[in-house]
Amino acid sequence: MYAVANMSSQDSHGPFEGPQWPHVAPRSTFLIIAVLMGIVVALAFFVNGLVIMVSIRYKKLRSPLNYILLNLAVANVLVTIFGSSVSFFNNITGYFTMGKAMCEFEGFMVSLTGIVGLWSLAILAFERYIVICKPMGDFRFKQRHAVFGCAFTWIWALVWTSPPLFGWCSYVPEGLGTSCGPNWYSGGSNNNSYILVLFTTCFVMPLSTIIFSYSNLIMALRAVAAQQKESETTQRAEREVTRMVIAMVLAFLVCWLPYAAFAIVAATNKDIVIQPTLASMPSYFSKTATVYNPVIYVFMNKQFRNCLISLVCCGRNPFAEEESSTASGRTDVTSVTEGGGNKVTPS
Repeated sequence: MYAVANMSSQDSHGPFEGPQWPHVAPRSTFLIIAVLMGIVVALAFFVNGLVIMVSIRYKKLRSPLNYILLNLAVANVLVTIFGSSVSFFNNITGYFTMGKAMCEFEGFMVSLTGIVGLWSLAILAFERYIVICKPMGDFRFKQRHAVFGCAFTWIWALVWTSPPLFGWCSYVPEGLGTSCGPNWYSGGSNNNSYILVLFTTCFVMPLSTIIFSYSNLIMALRAVAAQQKESETTQRAEREVTRMVIAMVLAFLVCWLPYAAFAIVAATNKDIVIQPTLASMPSYFSKTATVYNPVIYVFMNKQFRNCLISLVCCGRNPFAEEESSTASGRTDVTSVTEGGGNKVTPS
């Protein structure tokens, strides 16, 4: 970022040498971000830890269609350990205290686990499309398919986050100098070509997969709802899933669109000047996904939610009767489209 948002002082410390205030930003800016990152760290560990604990505790949650949710939770925990926690500590000190080698490692790990989480959302959407819309006929989603989906997210992410370690682009301090990521701001064909490829393979492709899958899912459900106009449960299911899909897509965009937009604009416009504080924002936006993604994708899943309540309440679910009394008035997407087989919706 320092090539784009020029430091204002010739006597300033480098990003590994000492506090970056006040020549990069006021100390209060670093402390505010430290507080926000501290909140993200605490919430991310809590919600994702619950997902992992509940998955371990309740065998019925370990169905193939839930593997990707656990994969997402593990990726979120790793992002929190290697990204949000490091950013929290470094913003307190005002600079990247761990040196250049650890900066490269942190940038690589955050990119790797972040892209795993991002592609997990795409695979989750595609799995729902396969099971609900049945483009391959009477396809049965099995354990090996779930394992393949999880493995794909890690292999694909590794393929596209390794090149900076070997000279195609690089991992450097970004924004305020308290976290590291791909060098999308220094320009040059080496950096820009990598950013353009990364933008395509790790933003455009998963976003297209999500939009394609959920669009087809909604159309399939609306077709069923149109055939069952007198069924209030079908109409309600269609409305609930439509709202949920909108929330999922918006959450994805809030998380990743700022980072993708900043990177692509900086890579294609060599004259742009982005201030360090502003340049740091996309990275912190992406890290907040570790908190709200589990809420949207896991805690809105009735099966997960019931198991979570039972875990917290020592094996008893005080809301079970209430939920069972309203169950007849609710229908998930799968039960509407295929008679209640695999449950893949969050409702």
